Amino acid sequence: MPGSRGSRRVLPLLAAALLLGAASLSPARAAEPIRIGFGMALTGGLAGNGKAALLAMQIWEDATNASGGLLGRPVKLIYYDDQSNPATVPGIFTKLLDVDKVDLVVGDYGTNLLAPAMPVVIQHNMTFFALFGLDVNREFQYPKYFAMQPAGGMDPPAAFSQGFFEIAAAQTPKPKTLAIIAADAEFPHNAADGARKNAKTAGLQIVYDKTYPPTTTDYTPIVRAIDAANADVVISLSYPPDAVGIVRSANEIGL
Repeated sequence: MPGSRGSRRVLPLLAAALLLGAASLSPARAAEPIRIGFGMALTGGLAGNGKAALLAMQIWEDATNASGGLLGRPVKLIYYDDQSNPATVPGIFTKLLDVDKVDLVVGDYGTNLLAPAMPVVIQHNMTFFALFGLDVNREFQYPKYFAMQPAGGMDPPAAFSQGFFEIAAAQTPKPKTLAIIAADAEFPHNAADGARKNAKTAGLQIVYDKTYPPTTTDYTPIVRAIDAANADVVISLSYPPDAVGIVRSANEIGL
């Protein structure tokens, strides 16, 4: 989550990455600000995370300008609310690159909002610094993409849920069966792929493995199906709004 230890890790990486990108800018533009463009979830289901991420970036902007900027130039953040809606992202990044003419682009918060930006960024041949995206570049294989997120290593989707499986394995009695639920969207799909790998390594039998539409608001049928599968442990791969609904439904039916 941005705002605490995650932000302290991200900000130095962002500063180093932006300094590297800024080094290639024309000296003739030294008096102009370095414009850094992005979309961010400021309303909608991911606004809690997006607002915290924006605040961290604004703190960095103020601190950088107070210390003389990058390469002697001030930095300026240019951003738009993506409303936690992937459909808004291509238009935002097109405007940033074609109208605002930003010098650098960084990513929205989260996989579901980063993936739609990739084709626009690739078309403009821009370096892209992404915030907390899980294996966004798996399909694109874009060499100018860099992710700032805690689930690293050679297999980020598996690393994302590794801690969950370590805790599950430590239980007494040791669980034998697993249920996986995930929204039908980019982030949950990638995380679910990693969870299946971890389940195989842990020797857990998957007795339920389903996705649900991202527009779902009633999770009771899903939770009842999980209950019927009688899994020893359940992993739900979702963003916060879904997670809240799933936990409420689990409490209501006594999962």
